[in-house]
Amino acid sequence: MQEAARKAENLADIPNLKFSVIGHLQTNKAKYVARFAHEFQALDNLRQATALQRRLELEDRTLDVFVQVNTSAEESKFGLAPEDTAPFLTQLPAFDRLRVRGLMTLAIFSSDTERVRACFVRLRELRERLRQQAPDTVGLDELSMGMSGDFELAIAEGASVVRVGQAIFGARALPDSHYWPGFAG
Repeated sequence: MQEAARKAENLADIPNLKFSVIGHLQTNKAKYVARFAHEFQALDNLRQATALQRRLELEDRTLDVFVQVNTSAEESKFGLAPEDTAPFLTQLPAFDRLRVRGLMTLAIFSSDTERVRACFVRLRELRERLRQQAPDTVGLDELSMGMSGDFELAIAEGASVVRVGQAIFGARALPDSHYWPGFAG
């Protein structure tokens, strides 16, 4: 997160450049996101929302967010269980610095395209159900799903946002001692 914040500061003079943060966020890192990010794609708990709200108030900013849903039911992945998403969304209007744009998921990492597709279908169907009951201030227009290896399936299932950095920039070499939750191989 600190590296991304430094890059945002160094590139601040480039017009219309926007930074999106993807991946689990520890609440003590909310200050960085509030300072430089335009979008956060992994909101999945009230502690994050509270930390971001406080920091955004200090920075006098707002932040677009996607609520992360764990549609693969993998314990290794972050995100709300689909059945916990509706109650979570009803609490978000209290956080006026967060602008909910939609839902996000990470599909199962598998060569079985039908298992991958099922993750995207679950998110799309969940969004359709939630649209009927979500608070007016919670936007569910966008679906962020699909990465470099599965974005075609995601688009076919309704993705409006895909994350294809690796396809554009190549794999990022990371030291073995670091874990970067936003990185997917």
